[in-house]
Amino acid sequence: MLKYLIMLLFLIPLCFFPWGWWMVQSLMFMITFFFFWGCNLTGNFGGLSYIFGYDILSFGLILLSLWICSLMMTASGSVYRYEFYNYLFSFMVVFLLVMLYCTFSSLTLFSFYLFFEGSLIPTLLLILGWGYQPERLQAGIYLLFYTLLASLPLLVGLFNVYKIEGSLSILTFKGDLSSVLLYLSLILAFLVKMPMFLVHLWLPKAHVEAPVSGSMILAGVLLKMGGYGLLRVNAMLMSLGLKYNYMWVGVSLVGGVLVSLICLRQTDLKALIAYSSVAHMGVVLGGIMTLSFWGFSGAYTLMLAHGLCSSGLFCLANICYERLGSRSLLVNKGLMNFMPSMALWWFLLSSSNMAAPPSLNLVGEINLLNCLVGWSWVSMGMLMLMSFLAAGYSLYLYSYSQHGEIYSGIYSCVSGVIREHMLLLMHWLPLNILVLSGDLFVLWL
Repeated sequence: MLKYLIMLLFLIPLCFFPWGWWMVQSLMFMITFFFFWGCNLTGNFGGLSYIFGYDILSFGLILLSLWICSLMMTASGSVYRYEFYNYLFSFMVVFLLVMLYCTFSSLTLFSFYLFFEGSLIPTLLLILGWGYQPERLQAGIYLLFYTLLASLPLLVGLFNVYKIEGSLSILTFKGDLSSVLLYLSLILAFLVKMPMFLVHLWLPKAHVEAPVSGSMILAGVLLKMGGYGLLRVNAMLMSLGLKYNYMWVGVSLVGGVLVSLICLRQTDLKALIAYSSVAHMGVVLGGIMTLSFWGFSGAYTLMLAHGLCSSGLFCLANICYERLGSRSLLVNKGLMNFMPSMALWWFLLSSSNMAAPPSLNLVGEINLLNCLVGWSWVSMGMLMLMSFLAAGYSLYLYSYSQHGEIYSGIYSCVSGVIREHMLLLMHWLPLNILVLSGDLFVLWL
């Protein structure tokens, strides 16, 4: 694991050379390629070195982080073109990638906590430095305080676990905790990070104010940290989880329906995609909290699928924003006339967002539907509504933006540059190719 970490650390000086932008981007793709071939598809930890190692759960999420961070550089062509502190920008992306890499490959819960919090700093700086509107300061503060407030109990909880167990290693943990306070402190930080309905307000704000790269990494990887943390911590909380988890399942399912209804009222492209993320992560949370085999495997699958799909949709929203100077659906109308070649990408990614075959979202959602209905028949009503509304807001997003009367301020026709088509292809292709080996996502259990 250290070899990849050292490769990433050696990218940092390259960020500050005049020709560094493309060099860093190419090398990030190369590191992704190398890491991909060192794959570990078992539940056992491989690549052990100091406090780092990875099993299939870490492997999928590290690969997603490497991939999304490489694509962030590709998507942020305007930062490079206008030379808007582009050296600092590439440094932030590499620094964030190092933090994410260390988070997902940590073998002790304390180092996991350390890097989990550390990833907040570059994200905050991306939003504050390269965001669009003056409200980005408020969005950054929301992000910081929601996450930090929930993370302090986690730290105290981890110290307590160390006192009881004498170790915080993921490899050796065998206990089953019985304190309700400890249970709450250990999972609260992850619920906010996912985010669960009721503590989700920071997410749409952060997304709307963030630059495209900030939105991509927020939707693609940072929300998955919550799910990853829950999957790791659940081993300690089995007996308490069986008693109390029904609360979180209930809140996330009802919240998913309410958030889906909110989606149908949005006029801002980015806000709509951000709220749809909350709805999807609600289903993931429900699946994890059932503590079942299907729930865990479905949650893992949907986390990876949502990371690619949501990130691709944010890229599309940004491509339109760069051309039209607005993200409002009242201005982004009739885009099929204005950007005909992008209409296909809008269709492909919107259909993946509503879990249409052959996307990986479908595999994840089928697993989660089965697991939640098997857990309790009562959940069926909410799940039906969520599936229906997911199709509803995805169609709303696609049809409102592509059809209708074109905004009179636009006269020309733009098809997008090759870089943008490559960017969208690299989101969509893995999302639909991975379905062919869907069994890989349950191997870690």
